[in-house]
Amino acid sequence: MAFTGSRFTLTLQAVALQASPAAIGLMMSLMMVLPMLMAVHIGRWSDRYGYARPAATGFALLAAGGLLAGLMPTLPALCVASVLVGSGYMLAHVAVNNAIGHASAGTGLTHAFSLLAMGFSLSGMTGPLIAGFAIDRLGHAVAFIGLVAFALLSLALLRGTARRAPVAARHADPQAPSHVMDLLRHAPLRAVFIVSGLLSMGWDMFTFLVPLHGARVGLSATAIGLLMGAFGAGTFAIRLFLPALAVRASEWRTLSGAMFVTAACYLAFPFATTLPFLLPAAFAMGLSLGCGQPMAMSLLHLSAPAARAGEAVGVRSAITSASQTLLPLIFGAMGSALGVAAVFWTAATVLASGGAFARRHR
Repeated sequence: MAFTGSRFTLTLQAVALQASPAAIGLMMSLMMVLPMLMAVHIGRWSDRYGYARPAATGFALLAAGGLLAGLMPTLPALCVASVLVGSGYMLAHVAVNNAIGHASAGTGLTHAFSLLAMGFSLSGMTGPLIAGFAIDRLGHAVAFIGLVAFALLSLALLRGTARRAPVAARHADPQAPSHVMDLLRHAPLRAVFIVSGLLSMGWDMFTFLVPLHGARVGLSATAIGLLMGAFGAGTFAIRLFLPALAVRASEWRTLSGAMFVTAACYLAFPFATTLPFLLPAAFAMGLSLGCGQPMAMSLLHLSAPAARAGEAVGVRSAITSASQTLLPLIFGAMGSALGVAAVFWTAATVLASGGAFARRHR
């Protein structure tokens, strides 16, 4: 909630400061610069020491980013806050995903990651809704400060949970090779990296484009928050049924279908300009993208060496962070030059190509 709400509020604060789409794209890309460079090291840190220390550091950085953005509402300060928020989220994200993979039996991975993903879905609904409501009634600064409370609450919960139910790290064989290229050369794991990176691109393009599109068609912050909430509701709804879906369809078949449906939604989204049409489109996109992350994480932990699962999560996070760093810059510049609709349609083309790749791979 601290992350999704802060990312949403950063975008709308930049819009309120009359920043161009290219400048907003730069700010959002900065969110994932350090995670792109440090994700593999974060994964190794998590493998070596467990999840508590990286996660606690991440929550502290999230709180610091929210405080900075709330107290200094200028574009340079928002850029620094974006770096802090993105880096904090990535630390916690890699550590917690690694802990879930280590604590779950091989046959229960999809179910475990579905439960974790339902938590992310709830945050995807409530973070932007709370932030949008606070922005319209109390202003951007209060919204940022309020979101800091969620990061601090997470820190308090983490301390108690790690003490009651610690998850042990899996130490690698010191004689085994540990170069990251070993993971990239592993063909099944490499395919998971590619597909999960494309799904992450679809997700992050939604969070980047929809506030811009909503502001362009005249929606209020609360209405844009409702759109983000509808997307989160879609992700939550599909994740309720993922364990049953996993019995009937393979991970690769599910991932392929998810990318094709998301591509169709991106094609149609620019033609929807009112809330009654935008809400079902956002919900449908949540349904398609919501099943992607648990399936991809299950495949990753099944494919990766057991003692290097955190490192594999870090490699995946580095790849997705690279797309999150470069694509807002590219699509922000494209939006300024050609309009937001062209960005939606480009994303649709890329995701459809990814769907074809996943179908061939299975």
